[in-house]
Amino acid sequence: MLIVGENINTSRKRIAEAVENQNTSFIATVAKAQADAGADFVDVNAGTFVDRETEYLCWLVETVQDAVDLPLCLDSPNPKALSEAIRRHRGEPMINSISLEKDRFDAMLPLIISQPCRVVALCMAETAMPVTIEDRVQAGAELIYRLTAEGVALENIYIDPLVQPVSVDTRMGSAVLGAIKTIMNDFPGVNTICGLSNISFGLPARRLINRTFLSLCMHQGLNAAILDPTDKHLMANVLSTRMLLGKDEYCGDFIDAYQKGIINND
Repeated sequence: MLIVGENINTSRKRIAEAVENQNTSFIATVAKAQADAGADFVDVNAGTFVDRETEYLCWLVETVQDAVDLPLCLDSPNPKALSEAIRRHRGEPMINSISLEKDRFDAMLPLIISQPCRVVALCMAETAMPVTIEDRVQAGAELIYRLTAEGVALENIYIDPLVQPVSVDTRMGSAVLGAIKTIMNDFPGVNTICGLSNISFGLPARRLINRTFLSLCMHQGLNAAILDPTDKHLMANVLSTRMLLGKDEYCGDFIDAYQKGIINND
């Protein structure tokens, strides 16, 4: 299970303040906490600063990679910001994201094929957000066909079925689960990823909902998630679910994480 740490996003007030003030130590502390908690990638997003996004995203790339030895998920719909951030990134980044929206696809594709990278592909068609399983699967399949035709390796594609709040439509959880299962079955070798916390928006006990939904997604084949790795209960769910699905030989990863204090038995 690949974990993308979500906490360095300027939609969060304290992160926005730290970025605006160029508070290197604060951003480094947040990055290290996620790395220590088990993140494989650290997401960086400066999208709330529309006029200075390129500058701030580049600063985040350099600041975070000076603090932790991890690749980053470069999170922006802005091709210029991504192009400059990629130039400063050490190693192979993850690009978040491309979709079937024509302008976005045409702008992002040259960046994605210009160097080795992983890419998050949103199940977003030209016209509307997906509602059904079929909407998501159709969009995901077309993205896979179009990206692989351009030379993107299947194993570098992370299909995002676009989690939407069940508080708005109670069908949204089952639609995502069905889409994950179908995509993973129909395209062996591809990956699926989701922004987990969207599922619980507008509801109480959000962390409980997020944990439960993540386990359900993993059972359908989800193999990457954008989440808060410093939430020990959530990471305990990741590790225990992976173990119970037979993906942790001799339960070694679970035991190791327990001994390191990454998870507890609360």
